[in-house]
Amino acid sequence: MNWSATAAKVNPSVVSIDVSSGSSGGEGSGVVLDKSGNIVTNNHVVSGAGSNATVTVTLNNNRTYPASVVGTDPSTDLAVIRIKDVPDLHPVEMADDSKLVVGQPVMAVGNPLGLAGTVTTGIVSALDRPVTTSESDSDSSSTSTSTVVTNAIQTSAAINPGNSGGALVNGSGKLIGINSSIASLSNGASGGQSGNIGIGFAIPSNVVKNISGQLIAKGKAEHALLGIGTSPTEVKSGNATLTAAKVASVAPGSGAAKAGLRKDDAITAIDGEPVTSPNALVGQVRSRTVGSAVKLTIIRDGRQQEVSVTLGAQSDVKN
Repeated sequence: MNWSATAAKVNPSVVSIDVSSGSSGGEGSGVVLDKSGNIVTNNHVVSGAGSNATVTVTLNNNRTYPASVVGTDPSTDLAVIRIKDVPDLHPVEMADDSKLVVGQPVMAVGNPLGLAGTVTTGIVSALDRPVTTSESDSDSSSTSTSTVVTNAIQTSAAINPGNSGGALVNGSGKLIGINSSIASLSNGASGGQSGNIGIGFAIPSNVVKNISGQLIAKGKAEHALLGIGTSPTEVKSGNATLTAAKVASVAPGSGAAKAGLRKDDAITAIDGEPVTSPNALVGQVRSRTVGSAVKLTIIRDGRQQEVSVTLGAQSDVKN
């Protein structure tokens, strides 16, 4: 793998982002989407200093420009910002994340700890990893937090604070994900280790394309909705025991209701991908688009069957 060539191709597409408001602020990374100046990053990067923060973008050529927020989506931790009248932008080339395989080599590019243009390499450690984080509401009238569940790409490439919003690319330099979070070690009263421990997570590129496209077009994003409440459960499948998501409630008129899902059905897979918990199901649904059809594998009254469901829509998914 010629990582020097990969870095040379991707670095011009990755930017450093500075967000400040009074005495508070933060740094992150972003990826250029198009020549109109639209840049995708994490919502927590642009919202960290409040709704009236000043956002600036520094390109790979060390030129800094003011940026405006086009739209944010706390549910997927994605946001789009825009810089205007900037020549010679280098949009990233997108890959189809459904083609990824575990063990595939990857490179992370970003601005960790303020060190712009940093590249690190690793592999795809796992796919469809349900990752739960907390997202603060940046609205000045609210101090609430919402839960972000991502059906993430797990990688061993070193990711540190400041890498958020940066690029995870394959060997050809195509974007496969937006780096968003890292795992940390519990350290008693001192909290968790804040640096890289070899377990980082990225939002898959197909989700990035879907959400960023909606944010650019409408300033907000619409999410797929199954229309059920769930709880964790264990069910028997032959001689084996499976962890699954049990249907606790079904919303009237939802896709789940129309498909005939019932309370106490245990969902064990979606489109053949295992569902091991309620969060795993939420992550799978959020990775899909409104109106798409999914096939659920369920166990009802001890018998396995498949149910086809057309996903509905709502602005803020709460499955």
